[in-house]
Amino acid sequence: MHLLIKNTRILNEQVLPNFLDILIDPSGQIVQISQNIKHSDAEIWDVEGAWASPGWLDFGTHLADPGFEHREDLDTAARAAATGGFTAIAAMPNTKPAVHSKSEILYLKNHAAQLPVQIFPIGAISIDTAGKDLAELIDMHHAGAVAFSDGDHPVQDAGLLLRAMQYLRAIQGLVINQPHHHTIAAGGQMHEGLNSTMLGMKGIPALAEIVMIQRDLSLLEYAESKLHIHLVSTRKGVELIRAAKLAGTPVTASVGIANLCFTDAALLGENPAPLAPAAAFDSNWKLLPPLRSEDDRQALLEALADGTIDVICSNHCPWDDEMKNLEFPYAAFGMIGLETLFSLYASFLKNELDLATFFDKICTQPRKILGIPQPKIEVGAYAEITFFDPNRETTYSPNRIQSKSKNTPLLNCTFQGKVLGTINGKNWIKNDPN
Repeated sequence: MHLLIKNTRILNEQVLPNFLDILIDPSGQIVQISQNIKHSDAEIWDVEGAWASPGWLDFGTHLADPGFEHREDLDTAARAAATGGFTAIAAMPNTKPAVHSKSEILYLKNHAAQLPVQIFPIGAISIDTAGKDLAELIDMHHAGAVAFSDGDHPVQDAGLLLRAMQYLRAIQGLVINQPHHHTIAAGGQMHEGLNSTMLGMKGIPALAEIVMIQRDLSLLEYAESKLHIHLVSTRKGVELIRAAKLAGTPVTASVGIANLCFTDAALLGENPAPLAPAAAFDSNWKLLPPLRSEDDRQALLEALADGTIDVICSNHCPWDDEMKNLEFPYAAFGMIGLETLFSLYASFLKNELDLATFFDKICTQPRKILGIPQPKIEVGAYAEITFFDPNRETTYSPNRIQSKSKNTPLLNCTFQGKVLGTINGKNWIKNDPN
């Protein structure tokens, strides 16, 4: 059966005028785009003026499968991603076993073939993401790895990271590293500043990020390779990346949505509306990188606007209760984020970051950086589309969460901005309209 989308506004590189209809055939191909399409054998979906854009890609998702399926498996991750508007995810390698050989790459690609979301594996830089010995980088590249990273185990050994960059230069391979220096940040629980002092918690200084960015940029210059700095969070880190880009260095960067919307004041229980006031020491706000100061947050927004930061990501990191529902110092870092990224943007950022820029950071730039073909909404193209309304309300209630994990401080919040659904070829996902 065909699918007929009625009354949508289309955002490709530019906004198409008028409200249009889109007809998709049973194979998943777009066969017509115009006004007032009629078809005798089509399921009709009237999106009532909502936007349609090429499908979004989440950069650096933590899947937990294989090995930690009690936290998240491929099916629940795909449903969570589709609910949040993503038609593709680039998955970090921190699983058990780690994605450190072609076997794990093929496992992800084969198991994802029937899912409503495409999974692009990021291979590990080191065996078991342990930061000691290089993994099988070239084999993983040929098996389908789109980039290489040790994910939430940032490479601390400068020599190892340099060798990875040099090794990958021949295939134009991309190295992704999170700027977090373990020994400088050792024992840190939150951003180091006035609020950490008030709460009596050891802080994670901005220096832990700055030193790593300085080091990695120096290694990049020496290796003449490609580097993506994942989850930058500080003003000084932004300034270093900006200066490197102006000098022509081939570096890109990403930021987590939580760091754009919130600050370390959340650890005091000072949640901004529409979030409800909360108790201090809520372990769901324990993130890596940590929520930082308002000055840092403003620097991140400035960096998105001027192109210093290329990508917005969910920083989706699922944990079970045994790892998260603990006293703050013992809880794991991270929160789920696939299903709430767009609602956070629409509720907190749309007046500071226009829709076209948001689309660029969530769809165009991630694929450009990873070398993945860009989907388009045009006749003859494979349908890979996200439907969303920045003004429609949605409530993030626990019974609607598609992820297996529930580690988020955003439960029961009513937001502006709703994803209505996604289309990925033959896979059509419609979210609850209420």
